Amino acid sequence: MYDVRSQWFVIETEEEYIQALERYEKVKRSKKGSEEHKEKQLLVLFISAYEKVNSDLPEVDPIELIKIRMEDFGYKSADLAKEYGDKGTVSKVLNYKQALSLTMIRKFSELLHIPASALIKEYQLAE
Repeated sequence: MYDVRSQWFVIETEEEYIQALERYEKVKRSKKGSEEHKEKQLLVLFISAYEKVNSDLPEVDPIELIKIRMEDFGYKSADLAKEYGDKGTVSKVLNYKQALSLTMIRKFSELLHIPASALIKEYQLAE
């Protein structure tokens, strides 16, 4: 049996952070109740704690923040659409034609490692 506790500790370096992100990508779709799901939950806690201390998120609106993080991770709008499930809606949101939904905030927060609190800020939609 896989022992999650022996593998992960508090993330203290950029190298450990990158390793944690890479592992998270491998286990993020694990089945609830599995050992990998428990590991995923642990990784989320450690990654979030590290990001909270070490991330300097720019003071921009939520859509610009999403675009910045997409660029950081090499994602395209199609990657967000695959996560959310609707290409048209994602396009409208990224072009300021539609506001982020709560579901989008949850999914994009997880996918792009952006605190949900940064995505709920008010921003101006295009006319």
